[in-house]
Amino acid sequence: MSAPSIPAPSFASAPVFSTPEFRAALGMFATGVTIVTARTAQGELVGLTANSFNSVSLSPPLVLWSLGHAAGAMPSLRSGTHYAINILAADQKNLAEQFARKGSDRWQGVEYALGASGAPLLAGAAAHFECFNRSRYEEGDHVIFVGEVERCSHRPGAAPLLFHGGKFYTEHPL
Repeated sequence: MSAPSIPAPSFASAPVFSTPEFRAALGMFATGVTIVTARTAQGELVGLTANSFNSVSLSPPLVLWSLGHAAGAMPSLRSGTHYAINILAADQKNLAEQFARKGSDRWQGVEYALGASGAPLLAGAAAHFECFNRSRYEEGDHVIFVGEVERCSHRPGAAPLLFHGGKFYTEHPL
């Protein structure tokens, strides 16, 4: 005798937790740290620290990341054709903090080279992904960007910068 089937709900139940509780729980997932960079049509440099990065597909090569609607760089990144995702190395904690600050010149003292599409590639990064801005999906208070990777590179043996529980970690014992 099989169990009776339960009808699937047509929408999610209301959350039973606060926004701070949700943020704290999400913070328990350790991530790498990236800086997403681009150049506007006028040549202005854009960059921000993000830890919402993930691979999507090997064929075609796709990655994703997300950005809050209220972010100052949103108009440039939403309308631009290309951006780069720079995965930070363990010795780039200060760079992550610099690109996370609001109201400062994020590019002051930063070494970079322009990639093939014009997006800045940060010196010393563990890896670079040069992406075509393939698609965007609005979900909640963020936009999910899907990038089609046109070029990538990495530094073999580079230790990653990690983020967990609201803190950066530069060492990861095995």
